[in-house]
Amino acid sequence: MMTQEPKLYSLAKEKIKILLLEGMHENALELFHHHDYTNIEYIKSSLEGEELIEKIKDAHLIGIRSKTNLTEEILEHAKKLIAIGCYSIGTNQVDLEAAKLRGIPVFNAPFSNTRSVAELVISECIFLIRGIPEKNFSAHNGKWSKDASHSFEVRGKNLGIVGYGHIGSQVSILAESLGMNVYYYDIEKKLNLGNAKVCSKLDELLSISDIITLHVPETDATKNLISARELNLMKKGSFLINAARGTVVNIEDLAEALESKHIAGAAVDVFPEEPNSNKDMFINPLQKFPNVILTPHIGGSTSEAQANIALEVSEKLVKYCDVGSSIGATNFVEISLTPHFECQRYLHIHKNQPGVLAKITNIFTSKNLNIASQYLQTDPLIGYVIIDIDSKEDSDGILRELRAIPETIKTRMLL
Repeated sequence: MMTQEPKLYSLAKEKIKILLLEGMHENALELFHHHDYTNIEYIKSSLEGEELIEKIKDAHLIGIRSKTNLTEEILEHAKKLIAIGCYSIGTNQVDLEAAKLRGIPVFNAPFSNTRSVAELVISECIFLIRGIPEKNFSAHNGKWSKDASHSFEVRGKNLGIVGYGHIGSQVSILAESLGMNVYYYDIEKKLNLGNAKVCSKLDELLSISDIITLHVPETDATKNLISARELNLMKKGSFLINAARGTVVNIEDLAEALESKHIAGAAVDVFPEEPNSNKDMFINPLQKFPNVILTPHIGGSTSEAQANIALEVSEKLVKYCDVGSSIGATNFVEISLTPHFECQRYLHIHKNQPGVLAKITNIFTSKNLNIASQYLQTDPLIGYVIIDIDSKEDSDGILRELRAIPETIKTRMLL
């Protein structure tokens, strides 16, 4: 039997509105309910434009996956928003600086679907090099293509990994266990795992690899990272896998490389433009090629991964909302906090300017209130102060004074 947890929030939990979009795993709902959050709106599709603005304006917490974009314009309407949960590895769908300047931390799950993506990539390596996509296409069309030509083992082949982070390194381990020769390229110095060898330049990696797999974030530097030039540098008859971000590969250039047969096949899980829901039509230049595996952005879409992501991100949102702990935030100063049941806790997010901490402290000392504990963390833009006091009196007055500090971005009190 579960014991009743002490209340650590300033707003009644049934009044805290949670907006969950894009068909979140039910673990998210269960965890919020377990912590007594019941005011939850659950929508299976992504939202955009006026529809998103209308939904987010009253939300205190929002959970999204990869399709919903929280731009500065959208966040401008989210006056009540306390925190954002990205139920994904990346956070590129959120304007992180705009959120920070509004005192809104963004949480994600950087490791939860690592294995799922890595397993998909390895399976696609095998399918591509065995020529399975074409044979599958032929069989569906009544043709019996039993032929060993253009069908090979992955053992002894060179796998080139672009981006040797959490997923890239997992792919490396699995590939080496299959007997592949692993090479990788990353803009940062990384410790190689097993016998993987580093390439100092992307061009070198492209020229020696039988299969190239991409595992980089979406940034200005990675947009069209693989275009006509890079495709021409790849070995004739090699393969390309993209399970990273849709903007990393120039789709039109890839289609031309497939048409000319310089590239023997590809597997693409992410696209520059993707449907907002399963009901929308998907159209892409690669659909005409029988030697291309097209999947609907499902690299991390396994039951295990989605269940883990739902728990991890929801736990971070609850802990921030209930306790003030910002550990795991990608755009925010990180402070690890534990509940302080005997005290009243005040959270103050402010512009990082000289003298703000003195103004905050003065509010409490001028009232002869004892500060039981105090935490402060700053970055060049913001400061985050947590103050626990012994007295639980005049909380409304203290909050008014804290909000009146000119540098204040956001403040709240936890009982």
